[in-house]
Amino acid sequence: MNQPAIATLGELRASGSVRRSVKTEIRQNLITRLAAGQPTLPGIVGFDDTVVPEIERALLAGHDIVLLGERGQGKTRLIRTLLGLLDEWTPVVAGCEINDHPYAPICGRCRQLVDQEGDRTPVAWKHRTDRFGEKLATPDTSVGDLIGDIDPIKVAQGRTLGDPETVHYGLVPRTNRGIFAINELPDLAERIQVALLNVLEERDIQVRGYQLRLPLDLLVVASANPEDYTNRGRIITPLKDRFGAEVRTHYPLELTDELALIAQESSILWSDTDHAAPLVPSHLLEVVARFARAVRDAPQVDQRSGVSARFAIAAVETVAAAAVRRAAVVHEDAAVARVCDLPAIVPASRGKVEFDDANEGREFEVLEHLLRRAIVETYRSRLAGMDLRPLQERFDGGLTVTTGDTVGAQELLTQLGPVPVLSNLLDRLEPDGVGEGPAAVGVAASVIEFALEALYLNRRLAKDSDGARTVYGA
Repeated sequence: MNQPAIATLGELRASGSVRRSVKTEIRQNLITRLAAGQPTLPGIVGFDDTVVPEIERALLAGHDIVLLGERGQGKTRLIRTLLGLLDEWTPVVAGCEINDHPYAPICGRCRQLVDQEGDRTPVAWKHRTDRFGEKLATPDTSVGDLIGDIDPIKVAQGRTLGDPETVHYGLVPRTNRGIFAINELPDLAERIQVALLNVLEERDIQVRGYQLRLPLDLLVVASANPEDYTNRGRIITPLKDRFGAEVRTHYPLELTDELALIAQESSILWSDTDHAAPLVPSHLLEVVARFARAVRDAPQVDQRSGVSARFAIAAVETVAAAAVRRAAVVHEDAAVARVCDLPAIVPASRGKVEFDDANEGREFEVLEHLLRRAIVETYRSRLAGMDLRPLQERFDGGLTVTTGDTVGAQELLTQLGPVPVLSNLLDRLEPDGVGEGPAAVGVAASVIEFALEALYLNRRLAKDSDGARTVYGA
């Protein structure tokens, strides 16, 4: 919808516009979506039956919210999605630093302007994307950053220190009539947390003793790691008490949710004017998803820090990048990922996992083992009951097949020759189809290589690898 053309307070009154608080605005828009059966928080994956209903109840109750969850559980993404529940456009007094509503201005400058101009008071329109303030809490964050401080420039211009116009507003009042988010709240110094007490309860601010009573209109949402929140005790008790709702987030509970999240968030489908986007076949996406879940549940991993959803997303992007590299080296027209690209995940993802002290020095060994286990689980999920003996028998006469970073898809298929089970492999591993042209050749090579790796992991085929090249058979 285009920005409304209303430009004065008089025109706004004549239009019948009604002033609503932010929480009322969100509540009514949420009820409208619920009644229409529309997604209330579009783009949020895996929370439909757990987190989303809790968020909806908190918003309907008009509560400020603190989200508790380990790293990479989508807390920030969820907070930013709340913007969609605001009206697309809202009227403000033109030139106001804190977005005063023309019907009820709260700062001295706007009250004086409305008193003088009346219905001629200029009105501007603010889009909902501009009604969001966000601060990453750090130990050096000051009260001035959040609430405000004296502006020496205004004092130098001749205003007295007692004049409220000398105040430079911080992030919180500048987000008036919007949503303010504080990420990693426990990292905010305790003396700074005190400055938020009035914001959350009395809805006003105080700056260096000024008699400012600004009834702010805000929804405040914070995020925190449960370890910081419960063990370190770095959120002061009065501040915890002022949040109306505490919501625990989690990692995807189901494999399908993990796959949906990877598909949504990874940037593997990039494209430019010279090259087609790389393709990571669905069976390899499942391997990565199972790998991420295995790492998350591994006893060798420090469970307090968690394994971020970004772990799986970065892994898929690494696999896609390995396919692009091979396509460039061997001059292929299509970059399609294969099993030989999966080991690149281990060194690239090492920094995203915190291991316990007992497994120091064994990080790569543990990750490699879990990756092999993910391949076996995917094989059992996709190829259970399928007879791979026709493929295995091709190696009875001493045949060897070489694959790796410098072996293209067509070269791999040529080494193996006709494969009787190829059609069945494609049906099982890529049920949505393989496309046409070079990409189809790449997908065929990918499913064949996956089957060879599965035979090896089930001890039905020999394999020798030096990292860059892998030889199956003999």
